[in-house]
Amino acid sequence: MTGAERAQGPRGEAAGLVSRALAGLVDVFVMAGLGLAVQLGAGAVRLLVTGPPFRLPDPPVWLSGLCGWTIALLYLAGSWVVTGSTVGGRLLGLRVTRRSGRLPGVLRALARAGLCLVFPLGLLWIPVSRRRASVQDLVLATTVRYDKV
Repeated sequence: MTGAERAQGPRGEAAGLVSRALAGLVDVFVMAGLGLAVQLGAGAVRLLVTGPPFRLPDPPVWLSGLCGWTIALLYLAGSWVVTGSTVGGRLLGLRVTRRSGRLPGVLRALARAGLCLVFPLGLLWIPVSRRRASVQDLVLATTVRYDKV
């Protein structure tokens, strides 16, 4: 292995638990920012309709939870369908694909996002798996690899 190959890192290898957890942490901040943007937008609409003063909406807890879950689901699935990476995945050089190497389709990405949100502890299977696969990867035949680009 040359020095240039070592500098590129483990491109094409399956990503481990630490890389995926750090990418997830970055994505939590991105999703929080998206949630704040939605709330500010709703406040702006309220201001336009009812007039001053500007107030943020105060929805019931169940509605806030449902909106947050929907934002997270659409963010994750949309990112995986379009580029194979979320913002956190991009920063850490990770890409979600099918085992064939193609990007996941809409239904597979939605199912994977839903499983990741409902059962995040599925990531703990990664150190045990020889393929470094989470439970979500095993169920949906996906893989997370270091990006070749």
